[in-house]
Amino acid sequence: MKKDNIILDKSFDFALRIIELYKQMTAQHEYVLSKQLIRSATSIGANVEEATAAISKKDFAAKMSIASKEARETRYWLRLIDKSQLVRIGKRIPG
Repeated sequence: MKKDNIILDKSFDFALRIIELYKQMTAQHEYVLSKQLIRSATSIGANVEEATAAISKKDFAAKMSIASKEARETRYWLRLIDKSQLVRIGKRIPG
């Protein structure tokens, strides 16, 4: 029986929410920041997924460290998008 992985689930759900924001941003013809955002945000879950297949504790820690760095970058892009009011965001993303 497979154990639930809350970090994996939450990072996947977060990526889905970012994809919706990306769609909204590109519909408003904002392509530069939207691309930066989607790359860093979806990378979080990808690195968490890779960490689940780590061959050692060191490998696991390295992948999770990368995921953490991508999360910090994503937070930066979200703050920049929010404060610049570059696009009209329907629902605010907490963070």
